Amino acid sequence: MSHNTIAVNRRMDKFDNHASVWLFGYGSLIFKADFPYLERRPASITGWTRRFWQGSHDHRGTETAPGRVVTLVPDAGATCHGMAYLVTPEEFAHLDYREKNGYLRLATDIRFEDGTRTEGLVYIATHENAAYLGPAPERDIALQIATARGPSGPNSEYLLELAKALRALGKPDPHVFEIERHLREFQGHV
Repeated sequence: MSHNTIAVNRRMDKFDNHASVWLFGYGSLIFKADFPYLERRPASITGWTRRFWQGSHDHRGTETAPGRVVTLVPDAGATCHGMAYLVTPEEFAHLDYREKNGYLRLATDIRFEDGTRTEGLVYIATHENAAYLGPAPERDIALQIATARGPSGPNSEYLLELAKALRALGKPDPHVFEIERHLREFQGHV
């Protein structure tokens, strides 16, 4: 599958007739909402783990030197914490463009901190897309992040802002924090 997923996502019309829909964010959407929303709430989804396994050719890297950003991988016992935004379907065009580098719009069950649940959507880049980089040792991921830069800025900024946002939510993520630890070791040495 091409890493440009805009056309595929436009065919996902499950929520098109809704007045609003909840969008779950687990990466940059936690700390950078560049779209209008009606409400914002901490939330989680189950059965998924956040991993820096997706290449970024368009935001935090380039075609020849991709950065690494997070996606979700299936993990039956896991809970992924993030931020949910209540948006109108009119925002899908912007979101599809923002997430065009391999991410697909999927329906998911979202759980809020108060225990309530709703069906919403999430963008996930699976191993089937052309930009997927897959697993690597966390130290190697940190080294790639330390050297990557794209139109949206340095890849390291993405990692550091995500770690900061997760701490602010009180939701530790060992994978993210370990990569952050390695990155801090490299800073000034790369």
